[in-house]
Amino acid sequence: MKIGCFALVQPFLPVAEQLKLIKAMGVDYADVTDNHDGGSLGAEYGFAETVSLDSHPAAIRKMAADAGIELTAFCAHANLLDPVSPEIYSTHQIIKAIRLAAECGIDHVITTEGDPKTEFGRNLSSEERIFAIIERLHVPIQWAEELGVKLLIEPHGIVTDHVDQMEKLLEKLGHEDTVGICLDTGNSWLGGGEPIDFIKRFGTRIKHVHWKDMPEEWVEKRGKEFGCGMAVIPLGDGVIDISAIVNELKAVGFDGATTLEIAGEDNIKISLERLRGWIG
Repeated sequence: MKIGCFALVQPFLPVAEQLKLIKAMGVDYADVTDNHDGGSLGAEYGFAETVSLDSHPAAIRKMAADAGIELTAFCAHANLLDPVSPEIYSTHQIIKAIRLAAECGIDHVITTEGDPKTEFGRNLSSEERIFAIIERLHVPIQWAEELGVKLLIEPHGIVTDHVDQMEKLLEKLGHEDTVGICLDTGNSWLGGGEPIDFIKRFGTRIKHVHWKDMPEEWVEKRGKEFGCGMAVIPLGDGVIDISAIVNELKAVGFDGATTLEIAGEDNIKISLERLRGWIG
């Protein structure tokens, strides 16, 4: 397995510096993590760790090459349950991420439904949630299929954190050769599921893994919250049996790209050492 790192190692540093920090920790792979349309004052003046979806692809390729990093995924975590609005990251941004990923030679674009912020989104029925997601991913899937990019659905919401709902969603989305799963070990647990159940149910449709362990004090939030951005403890210090997940992934033949979604350089280094030991 390839072990990569989120490009959010230190706050207030541009992505080029984030990638150099990742390389300095002995990691050769990373995601394009935070991104946005158009320009950004913070990126322009060098204190925002974000990439424009309107970037020239050669600039991103050069940034990764200069750091000695291979980019394995483009994060396009969206809001797919609230009504579409210009300020909401949704279908248009996912399409841009797919096009830019293809131009940069990045195989995976990872998205999810996220938490609804409006009464409209919060009041959707189970069937309406799935319809909203498939409607907003219909065209992005066409782009991904055309450009040879895998669009991966990550557990990070009330639908995708449950294996039965995820299965129903995947059936509705279709395009099995293009649509897969990015298993997030922390999110799937936090939403009330078991990460190993995702592996047993979906097997080779898991194309990427986001590694997180969750601290004991988060147990009371389980099944009530859906998804968290980054873990704040090293792998192996929390309540999730990461070594068992590694073994289950190996049992189904997974040998792809993975990413540490962990805050703090010390936590990343400890996690990297432990994960390499579990993978063997």
